[in-house]
Amino acid sequence: MAQETDVVVVGMGVGGEHVCERLAEAGLGVVGVEAELVGGECAYWACIPSKMMIRGGNLLAEARRIPGMAGQAQVAPHFGPVAARIRDEATDDWNDQVAVDRFTGKGGHFVRGRGRLTGPGRVEVDGAVFTARRGVVLATGSRPRIPPVPGLDRVPYWTNRDAVAAKEPPGSLIVLGGGAVGLELAQAFARFGSAVTVVEATERLLPAEEPETGALLGEVLGAEGITVRTGARAAGVRHAGNAFLVALDGGEEVTAEQLLVATGRRADLTGLGLETVGLDPDARALDVDGQLRAAAGLWGVGDLTGRGAFTHVAMYQAEIVVRAILGKPGPDADYRALPRVTFTDPEVGSVGLSEQAARERGLRVRTGTAQVPSSARGWIHKAGNQGLIKLVEDADRGVLVGATSAGPTGGEVLYGLAVAVQADVPVDRLRHMMYAYPTFHRGVEDALAALDRD
Repeated sequence: MAQETDVVVVGMGVGGEHVCERLAEAGLGVVGVEAELVGGECAYWACIPSKMMIRGGNLLAEARRIPGMAGQAQVAPHFGPVAARIRDEATDDWNDQVAVDRFTGKGGHFVRGRGRLTGPGRVEVDGAVFTARRGVVLATGSRPRIPPVPGLDRVPYWTNRDAVAAKEPPGSLIVLGGGAVGLELAQAFARFGSAVTVVEATERLLPAEEPETGALLGEVLGAEGITVRTGARAAGVRHAGNAFLVALDGGEEVTAEQLLVATGRRADLTGLGLETVGLDPDARALDVDGQLRAAAGLWGVGDLTGRGAFTHVAMYQAEIVVRAILGKPGPDADYRALPRVTFTDPEVGSVGLSEQAARERGLRVRTGTAQVPSSARGWIHKAGNQGLIKLVEDADRGVLVGATSAGPTGGEVLYGLAVAVQADVPVDRLRHMMYAYPTFHRGVEDALAALDRD
């Protein structure tokens, strides 16, 4: 017999977990369904553990930048403690149980398993059926996108999950993919002593961001001893003995002890039973409206909506869904000022449209760029001060539609730029603000001045 409740949430990553807890706090009957760990990819395999690795690697890099300290920054003894801390604090099943207890303590009902729709408002989990009076929320996330490289399916490659679970750095590592995940992990492993080669099929690193940032990271990574191959497509993969061999289109072959595939993520709608509610299970993403509705009584949250595999997007969408289910008015989702940060050193933060994307939308664009080393704070910072600030203005409206902040604290500097893009703050008003001295964000003033010279 089917069990009745108010809402069923399938998938309890950060977005689904947030929906579950907020609705349970509001007094609704909520069934939360999760096959893996509550908290999802970010908490256990992605954002949190990877940033812990990066923090450890950055500390080593800082020590090596101090004259006379390089000899004290030994590589091998440091990775083990960092890896152990990651396992203890980010991947322990104890944290999963804490999350489950927190949800059930608020009146929710947790089910471990894989849920699928069997019709409008009906979800089946390993034989148990739940009917939802108010609706169903799908929040099943995404999985690594594995490219169709000949031989790849026959070798024991790493994904990001394997990389953050490593107890020791490999002697050498090939990273397929020069996007955010690939570059973050490439730099972290290199700083812990791995000889790293990055292979990116497009002509530049961070292909979704401003070309200046890809060029900047190429220079920085190269100076750190990382081999970067852009415009290099993998044509085949072999694994022989203790080595991976990756053949590139041009005939070159690169080899390493380990291979990490970091070529993006994709939503997987198959197996969710979407066909039972008239939706396409083979679609690239779940098509939702501004209130995140995919159909009557059905909402989507997070990666599977196709708005970017970002924790902050899932949390933002979750709040909209909570309001919608509770019948509270609120604005539609607005992605104009979607922020993105690549946590390399230097960090690359961006918000809104790149220059190319703005021009493709037919906007009359002006840009202004400032170099971090030329600023007072950049001069003070010295070693490790590489970075830039780039502004993209809609010249007809006189507002920023995009911005990039790359530098030692690029993600933090991004905040003010994100507010400017979100709120359509006139550029003339930004020019008449006071910018604290000497800060990295004061470089925004220099970039605004460069807009005048465009």
